Amino acid sequence: MVNRVLGAALVAAALAFSGTAGQAADYRIDSGHSFVQFKISHVGVSWMIGTFEEISGSFTFDSDAGPEAQSISVEIETASVDTNHAERDKHLRSADFLNVDEFPTATFVSTGYEGDAEGGTMTGDLTLHGVTREIAIAVSKVGEGKDPWGGYRAGFEGSVSLTRKDFGMGYNLGPAAETMKLFLFIEGVRQ
Repeated sequence: MVNRVLGAALVAAALAFSGTAGQAADYRIDSGHSFVQFKISHVGVSWMIGTFEEISGSFTFDSDAGPEAQSISVEIETASVDTNHAERDKHLRSADFLNVDEFPTATFVSTGYEGDAEGGTMTGDLTLHGVTREIAIAVSKVGEGKDPWGGYRAGFEGSVSLTRKDFGMGYNLGPAAETMKLFLFIEGVRQ
C-alpha cells in the first residue's frame, strides 16, 4: 500500500510537470478532484483496488520555459487508505504495511522532467514508509482551461509500478503481489 501511495504521488508530480499554461504559474492541488489509486494482485486471480482519500500539494508549470521550469510536491495521508473493506484497511494501516502511526504521510517531490507539454516522464523522490527512493512516472496532460467559477485549472494523469520491498514493506502476499501499480489523477487550481 505504501508503494501505491508513493507511486500515486509520483504520478501526480509527473503530471504536473507536463502542463501547458503559457506562463509560469503556481497551482494548488484540488483534493476534491484529485485521486491517488493503486492496484495489486489478490492471490494471483484478481485485483485489489484502493484509494488514498487525503492528498494535498502544489505544482508549477510554464509551457514556454521548458522542462527545467516545472515542479511538483505532493503529500498523502497514509491513514486515508480505503479499499472498501474496513478490516483490510485496518491491516493496511498497521506495521505490516503502511505503519501509519510511525509514517503518517507519504510524499513525492519532483527532481526533473523529460518530455513536452503533452506528456513525458517525471522523476522525483518518493518517501513512503520512511524510505526515500527516486522513481520515474509516465505522465500526460488531460487538459487545462477556465472553470465555471472564474478560476483556471489544469489536470494530469500518470502511473508507475512499485516494488513493495523497495520501501521496506515485505509482508508476504505471495509472488504475484510483490509489485503494485499506482495511478495519479491530479487537478490543480491556478493561484
